[in-house]
Order: sequence, then C-alpha cells, then structure tokens
Amino acid sequence: MKLTIRLETPENYRAVEELTREAFWGCMEHPTCDGEHLIVHRLRGLPAFVPELDFVAEAEGKIVGHVIYSRAKIVAADGREEGVLTFGPLSVLPDYQKKGVGSALMRHSIARARELGYRAILIYGHPDYYPRFGFQRAARYGVTTPKGDSFDSLMAMELYDGALDGLSGKFYEDEVFQVSPKEIEEFDKTFPPKAPARILPLDVLSEKLSAPVFQVLADHKIDCVPRLQRFSGAELLSWGVGEKGLAEINRCLEELGFSKKLILSPGI
Repeated sequence: MKLTIRLETPENYRAVEELTREAFWGCMEHPTCDGEHLIVHRLRGLPAFVPELDFVAEAEGKIVGHVIYSRAKIVAADGREEGVLTFGPLSVLPDYQKKGVGSALMRHSIARARELGYRAILIYGHPDYYPRFGFQRAARYGVTTPKGDSFDSLMAMELYDGALDGLSGKFYEDEVFQVSPKEIEEFDKTFPPKAPARILPLDVLSEKLSAPVFQVLADHKIDCVPRLQRFSGAELLSWGVGEKGLAEINRCLEELGFSKKLILSPGI
C-alpha cells in the first residue's frame, strides 16, 4: 500500500472529522466517539494549534489517517512554565488499522517536530503502543498530572538529549481536551446517525481466566475488556496478577483482537 503524508488543508477538515469519528467509534470503553472529532474541530481555531504538525495520510485515493499537535506546558513547583508539545487524536480508519498508517504518521510528525526545534512531546496514550516511538514514562522525568498523579499512560519523549533535564513538574494540555457529554452529543448530531458499538464486558473473560486473576481485574474496576488498554503489563503485575496471570490475559486479548500487555523495563 502506497502511503502519502502531507499537511492537512481546510478542504480536508470535515473528512478528517468524519475519519476521527469512525476511528474512535466504540474505542476504549465508549460505545460511540468520546469527543475526539469535536476536539479536532475546535483545536484548529485555537492558539495552541500547531498547523505545521497537522498531518493527513492518504492511500488509495482517500484520507485514511490523521494526527494533530498542540502546545502544552510543564509547570514546575516554583511556578516556572516550559512549553512542550502534545498530540492527539491520532486517527486511522478502521479498515486501515494495523497496517502501519499510525506508525508512519507518528514517525513523520516526530521527525518534523524535531526539525522545528521543539523541546519534547508529552501525551496521555496507549502504554503498549507509544514506547515503540521512543516515549517513556513521564515519571522518569519527574512529570505528573495536574493533580500530581503518575501512571504509565502518561508518557514523554525528549526531542533532543537532555531536553527535560531538571524540568520536573505538572503537565498541562489545552482546555480543548475537556469536552462535556452534552457538547459531544450536540456535535455528533451533525454527522450521519450511527448505532452504538457493543463494548465487550469483562464477564466474557470469566471462563477464560483463572478466578484469582479475574478477581484482581474486577477489584481494579476493569468492567470491560477495552479498558485494559489504559494500563501497561507492568501495572497489571503490580496489581498482583502474576506473570502466569498476565500470560492468561494476553492470550485472551489476542483471541479477541486486542494488543498484548507489555512489560516495560523501569527506564521505559
């Protein structure tokens, strides 16, 4: 498949929003699109938007993927603020997922961000996907959420050696990422009707996992299978599933078409 990556143009805006809606429909634990298309729609008109890092991927005569970047910041304990990048949504049409489209968009956009002289990229993302591009736990750099929390899905990548040295603090992205269910509902009315997706409940694993492993997941409020994507294999081990239990979980995830949970080294 021949893939072309180029900057998005205003003529692409609606097609990209439709693509984003399709890419995230039924994603994670949401039976519809959880506002990613609305975020894209709003972000383009804000100062945080970085038009030089707004890329589409084309294949077979149509747009099949998109990534959009925005400005964010790390606020140190003394109030000092340092600018960084974040990105998202990263969207790929369902029929083109697992074909390298997302990876191509990531590698292209990261290289361009480096060329433009940006310092670092921080994200909330899939902890089993983004480390392949060089992302590491933000905790390695002493960076937390605005509330001071730290987890494996909060990741950072320096765009040059030492870019985050001595810069610990709290990560803040633009407020555009905070959208209400009502706002999402109203925006979604401008798109063709679409039936909600069926979200696999955790109960589908009750006969596939040993009782202790299943109970650990239930105790950590994993009420549906897609919710496991929010956590790394290391986090599941820290819950007490054990290596055999993690192998059980991974076997089930692969059978259902989901990615396996990875055990990352402490530095990743």
